Formats: sequence, structure tokens, C-alpha cells
Amino acid sequence: MWLLLAFLTVPLIEIGLFIQVGGWLGLWPTLAIVVVTAVIGTWLVKAQGAAAMTALRQSFSDYRDPTEPLAHGAMILVAGVLLLTPGFFTDALGFALLTPPFRRAAFTFLRKRVNVQGFQPGPAGPQQRRPGRGAGTIEGDYQDVTPDADKDVTPDTDKQAGPSGWTKH
Repeated sequence: MWLLLAFLTVPLIEIGLFIQVGGWLGLWPTLAIVVVTAVIGTWLVKAQGAAAMTALRQSFSDYRDPTEPLAHGAMILVAGVLLLTPGFFTDALGFALLTPPFRRAAFTFLRKRVNVQGFQPGPAGPQQRRPGRGAGTIEGDYQDVTPDADKDVTPDTDKQAGPSGWTKH
């Protein structure tokens, strides 16, 4: 229900803000602001996205919980989408998500509401036994020795047969 409410209210807020700002500044300055915020937002998203990827790689290499760097990366991605969406309200939300203090506050807010089942750092989780791998199982390799299809082999003797006699050589 809240998603439907967001899809209805955000466009209405954007239209209202466009009318207000457009009436105050005029058409071309309003459009210029929308384009400039998209360009600046794209540049900031690229820079902060690279920093977030570095933090994520560092958490993996240090075997630390990658939850926070992943969340920051996701918020930067959402900020990029909001900044590329034309409008003043979405730009304000996008720029807010690009500020680290706001992202930390959002992460703290979300962390209290999301239950993570578990995280285990390391190369691979616990080794699980596959079915049929008991003490009596012997592993091995095999090689397919099926004869080539272009050779004529008789099923009885498994020997190569000669010409049938129906054709002349």
C-alpha cells in the first residue's frame, strides 16, 4: 500500500514543484537546473560509487562483514536513479543519499528493522556431504570408448564390417 502511495504522491509533488519553480524562475532556467543537477549528480555518483566499491573490496579482503559497504553502495545506486529522474524532490532525496552522514543514519535506521540470519567470512562455508558419498564410495574418472559414428561396427562382434555387397567399389 505504501508503494502505491509513493507512486501517486511523488509525481504530484514533482509537478507542483515544477509549476512553482517554473513560475518563479521561468522555463529555461528551470530546465537548466534539472540538467545541471543530473550532470553533477552523475559525477558524484561515479566518484562515491568507486569509493564504495573500494570499501567493499577492502571488507572482503579483511574478512569483515560487508553489510555496511553493500548498503552504502545500494544507497548510492538509488541516489543515482533519483538524480537522473527529472524533478526537484527526487534530486533533493538523491543528493541527501549522497551525503555520508545521511547514509549512515539511513543504514542505522534500516539495520534495526532488518534481521540478518548470518554471515560467515572465509573462502567457503561449511563443507556439506553430497548424497551417496559414504565410506564405500570410490571416486574415479572414466573415458568414453564408444566407436566413432563414421565406422561401421556390427553389434554382435564389435568388429568392423566390410562392404555389404550391394555397392561396387
